[in-house]
Amino acid sequence: MVDTVDLSASGTTVCVLGGAGFVGRHLSARLLEHGYSVRVPTRSRARHRDLLVLPRLALVQADIHDPDALAELCRGCSSVINLVGILNERGRDGRGFHRAHVELARKVVAACATRGVPRLLHMSALRVDMAAAPSHYLRTKGEAEAVVREARDLSVTIFRPSVIFGPDDSFVNRFARLLRLPSPVFPLPRAQARFAPVYVGDVVESFTRALRDPHTGGQSYELCGPRIYALHEIVTLIAQALGLRRHIAAVPDAIARVQARMMDLLPGKPFSTDNFRSLMVDSVCAADGLARLGIARTPLEALLSELALGPLTVRYDRYRRLPRR
Repeated sequence: MVDTVDLSASGTTVCVLGGAGFVGRHLSARLLEHGYSVRVPTRSRARHRDLLVLPRLALVQADIHDPDALAELCRGCSSVINLVGILNERGRDGRGFHRAHVELARKVVAACATRGVPRLLHMSALRVDMAAAPSHYLRTKGEAEAVVREARDLSVTIFRPSVIFGPDDSFVNRFARLLRLPSPVFPLPRAQARFAPVYVGDVVESFTRALRDPHTGGQSYELCGPRIYALHEIVTLIAQALGLRRHIAAVPDAIARVQARMMDLLPGKPFSTDNFRSLMVDSVCAADGLARLGIARTPLEALLSELALGPLTVRYDRYRRLPRR
């Protein structure tokens, strides 16, 4: 079901699935700056009521997994952006990942066809492979890519980012919280895993530019920052930014696998077997998608230098005022 918010606006209305999340909030703000109207579905309007202050943003209570509700959300839209993704599921058999990534992608394509939406921007991930990837996350992300690529009469652009950092992210902030615990030793699974962290402002700019350029239809863009780090290097930089002295202790894979199995049973799954398997594949780009879109890459250190000043959440407006590229 969809609530009673007016969904009749058309022309430059963009439906952003996952618009109440980390990337979605930044992207919605950027789209509004460029004159778009934005429609953001959520399971709870009350939980995300802070978004109601944004002009031309319709916060709609709806179940995006309901095909009829999804079709109604797409009514009158010029484009749909799908940012929905999960890093963990309740079980361990992959069904949760399949529902969130593959089944939803099929429903989005069908809803676009039903409402005549011509444009879809789809968030994927680096190193996805529907057949050979080591984790449910990477396999189902790859299968979702195949679904949207096969859509007829729909111009699709796919984005594959490395880990995304920025105000209110779940990456830098999670490590910052853990590093603040009173322990001189910080155990780290898959410490040698490699990432090219990409700034959220650069990610949302890539979506915005692609949305405004019809020639990006049928294209895929890998999104990475300017430098590749091993995970232990990132954690060390965060600790230094916080003014903390921590010994980063690499956890052997055999022990990390056991820890992951144990954490599979914990509420919220702080680290899971599927997370461990995803870390077996380096999250780095083979090509610079940001350069293809004319966007200069923002280094991770641009955010880490601010960590010691306090919670990242209170500095959102400062980052929104960074120069546009």
